[in-house]
Amino acid sequence: MTLPNWITFSRLLGVPFLLYGLYNPTDEARWICLAIFLVAALTDWLDGYLARKLNQISELGKFLDPLVDKFLVLAPLLVLVELGKIPAWGVFLILARELAIAGWRVNQATITGANIWGKLKTVSQIIAIALLIAPLSSKWQVPSLIGFWISVILTLISGGIYLWPHNSTSNEPPEKD
Repeated sequence: MTLPNWITFSRLLGVPFLLYGLYNPTDEARWICLAIFLVAALTDWLDGYLARKLNQISELGKFLDPLVDKFLVLAPLLVLVELGKIPAWGVFLILARELAIAGWRVNQATITGANIWGKLKTVSQIIAIALLIAPLSSKWQVPSLIGFWISVILTLISGGIYLWPHNSTSNEPPEKD
């Protein structure tokens, strides 16, 4: 296993700690969860950077990285639904997009890098989840929810662009996320 794949795997190991901490209502626990989430999100960039820099792009990494990304995003969103912070139907839209793309990708020969919409989707999800996890004052409730809905919209746009037919003869997707 390559260093980038180990970094990807470490991101997956952080998810149970994040979930456990989100059920603890103290501010300290929420700040720790925020730190775990942001470090995990940064490793998503790091593993990709190192895979390219060290020429260690692997089939395992191509499979594992997007799968772990989905766990990192969907796990805290599901807890936030359970805690009543966000509506379930918004998370359902994100989940539906992810399942649709995963199903579509099964038949694709290659996976290309993320386009601008995939990157915007990912950044918006990270920002929204970070705002929702952080123990901020009540005046941050509306901006946090706006961030969540922006991430839902960008997720749907990204998915639509991913599935939209191209004017090329290849079946390559426009993004990997």
